[in-house]
Amino acid sequence: MRELVEVIAKALVENPDEVSVTEREDGDTLVIELRVAPSDMGKVIGKQGRIAKAIRSVVKAASAKSDIKAVVDIVQ
Repeated sequence: MRELVEVIAKALVENPDEVSVTEREDGDTLVIELRVAPSDMGKVIGKQGRIAKAIRSVVKAASAKSDIKAVVDIVQ
């Protein structure tokens, strides 16, 4: 899942070198934390959160196929 989020985020931002994706377990849920440069935050979130929602939908579909519950957090 980490690689999926990383590829999507790097394609969206102007500073792909500053994209950082980490995974951690929180109970039975896999939490994927996405960090980007402050200037790229708007590109990852999108108007009214549409890009962020799309990223979360793709990860949710991919994780459901693997029988894993995954959540994407976009952090500053």
